[in-house]
Amino acid sequence: MFVIKLVLSLLVLFGIAIYVINLTLVAKPSAVAGIESTHYQENKFRNAAPRTPMPFSETAALWLRFFTEKKVGTTPDITIPVQTVSQADLNALSNDTLHIVKLGHSSILLKVYGEYWLIDPVFSDRASPFNFMGPQRFHQPPISLDDLPPIDKVLISHNHYDHLDKASVKILLSITKQFFVPTGVDGDLISWGVDADKITTFDWWQEEETSQGTVAFTPTQHFSGRGMGDGNSTLWGSWVIKTPQQSLYFSGDSGYFAGFKEIGDKYGPFDLTMVETGAYDNDWADIHMTPEESVQAHIDLKGKIMMPIHNGTFDLAFHTWHDPFDRVVAESERREVVLSTPEFGQIFSITDPAITSHWWKAE
Repeated sequence: MFVIKLVLSLLVLFGIAIYVINLTLVAKPSAVAGIESTHYQENKFRNAAPRTPMPFSETAALWLRFFTEKKVGTTPDITIPVQTVSQADLNALSNDTLHIVKLGHSSILLKVYGEYWLIDPVFSDRASPFNFMGPQRFHQPPISLDDLPPIDKVLISHNHYDHLDKASVKILLSITKQFFVPTGVDGDLISWGVDADKITTFDWWQEEETSQGTVAFTPTQHFSGRGMGDGNSTLWGSWVIKTPQQSLYFSGDSGYFAGFKEIGDKYGPFDLTMVETGAYDNDWADIHMTPEESVQAHIDLKGKIMMPIHNGTFDLAFHTWHDPFDRVVAESERREVVLSTPEFGQIFSITDPAITSHWWKAE
């Protein structure tokens, strides 16, 4: 009984400390009170299928689990292979197609018919508001921020720390022409020094015509927040990029939901889907997919080749670091889905055959 009381007391003290710290970490959303969306109610964004709030008892149990459950195999026991990318390598790529580089976690570098685009760029050592604690990288990015070419567009899926990195944005703002962000996220970018006229905000299903084709912001089943007092004050979602010749889909973060089929029916088929496959758990099954659900999402989207993302860079759950890869390979083989698993930094074109390297397995 004493041990239980001690643990509960420590949790309460820790919770108070985190609450005080987070008072200064909340997002700074732009004014969105006038938005006309069925998914914006009482100053909060909502999923298409409303989530059931987690009772305090379950929230406390989850916190206790994080403190007491022993993690096994959540960090790599091998050196993660990373192919170094230089600006010269990128500039040597042709301008007549779409090239893709997986930088780590969900960070993607694209060369879209000569233009350089970044999706959810996180270059910091930790996916955290702090530089001394929080999930730390397993590997360095294939290219540094200083080595990047001028960026035409940065696309952000939502404002969680493993997708919206303040330190990266503050460096990118001087070399980036445009930022495409969900409604409300512009408030943070402006507070970090990005000029408002560089930012375009998107609601679900909103499209923007660019010189390279159509960009659309599409729904996911997730949530937003950078502290304890700003939950769902900004929008979250996924990205569709359709050029005259090819199309790709970037999932951001999501639980499995009927929206994938809606997106596939409206914008599919996709030459490549980049689908979240990692950081799943029964305790948050409605906001992150299992690998099996990720494969089903790809099928719903009418994808031709699937590249699993949101894995291999940070420890964000209780499963082993390689479990997402092992399970998505097994499920893709069972469902006859074409899977591409490039190494970080490995450059490929959207028309290339799928890369089938199992680089996460020890030799």
